[in-house]
Amino acid sequence: MAGIVVIGAGQAGASLVAGLRAGGHDGPITLIGEEPVHPYQRPPLSKTYLGGEMTVERLFLRPPEFYAEQRIDLRLATRAGAINRAARTVHVDGEVIGYDQLALTTGSRPRRLPASIGGDLDGVFVVRTIADVDAMAPQFVASRRVLIVGGGYIGLEAAAVAAKAGLKVVLVEAAERILQRVADPGTADYFRDLHRTHGVDIREGTGLARLVGEDRVTAAELADGTRLDVDFVIAGIGIAPCTELAEAAGLTIDNGVAVDEFGRTSDAAIWAAGDCASFPWRGTRIRLESVPHAIHQAETVAANMLGGEQPYVPKPWFWSDQYDVKLQIAGLNTGYERVVTRKGDAGQVSFWYYAGGRLLAVDALNDPRAFMMARRLIENGISPDPARVADPATDLRSLATPG
Repeated sequence: MAGIVVIGAGQAGASLVAGLRAGGHDGPITLIGEEPVHPYQRPPLSKTYLGGEMTVERLFLRPPEFYAEQRIDLRLATRAGAINRAARTVHVDGEVIGYDQLALTTGSRPRRLPASIGGDLDGVFVVRTIADVDAMAPQFVASRRVLIVGGGYIGLEAAAVAAKAGLKVVLVEAAERILQRVADPGTADYFRDLHRTHGVDIREGTGLARLVGEDRVTAAELADGTRLDVDFVIAGIGIAPCTELAEAAGLTIDNGVAVDEFGRTSDAAIWAAGDCASFPWRGTRIRLESVPHAIHQAETVAANMLGGEQPYVPKPWFWSDQYDVKLQIAGLNTGYERVVTRKGDAGQVSFWYYAGGRLLAVDALNDPRAFMMARRLIENGISPDPARVADPATDLRSLATPG
């Protein structure tokens, strides 16, 4: 029996194989992962793990013995070389593994600074894997100078850890403001002020021109002509889906491995889930990068690999921890036209995104009640009157009912 092969041992891959066993699949399952460690959660890497507050073992999604107990053949430190769709085989480290069905959960990789501007110098880091964070952690010594390139959530989270450790932090963002792609000016203003109160030097509207150094980075030149002496650099300039295997196998690629609403690729025997997959939603095709999405889509794909016909309907939510602030995001703000601000009496604030009269998303800062209500409203297709949302006297619970 050839069984099921899953390539990619991140959150989606681990959730998919667990879903297969929970769904009653009794045949062989092989899970292939490039990293030498058991499947683990990534969000704490740029937060508590980088800050030394979490051990490797606490990152693991399941106890190591889970995979043996569930008869999952977990291949760590293993790279899948090629997929032969006609023969239904995967070439793995000189071995050929047959499959009845194959799932791609290959995830994504960080975009790196180009070598042409010094991105290949020693002392230039990204944040994606345990190895990435282990490599940079010794640099986090008080009074050292770090340049962070990119004002998205990864860059801001790394800046928070560095500032808390007493480093001198400069963060540069080429766009006119931080979080420009993912949040409204209100959320950006909140985090800019937060970081500046912790000593982070945020410079917007100017990018990195080049890094300077012989073998190791020693300085950075910005697009505005400024030169900064630095001890190390962290690049937080986004991620790209890992599609090379799928592309070489001739599968359809469209901002990721293209799947239908059930998670099937252009080959009926091959499925995909998580960061690497793009899927149809509301008349367009999107790709999501979040833990809840990876889990939910992988579980849906597992059920469908076992004979289900369950369309995947995302319920997007995200979070970010910086200093003592927890940002929780419900929904997707793509296409928003208006933002309504709601302030609480204990410093909480939330930003509600509307397109016309439709509520799309909410950014809740230290306001878990607003976040939970927003998730409920969005998932149930309820769009409260913006005026009621903005009125601090409005009970959040009442937003679920008209009036």
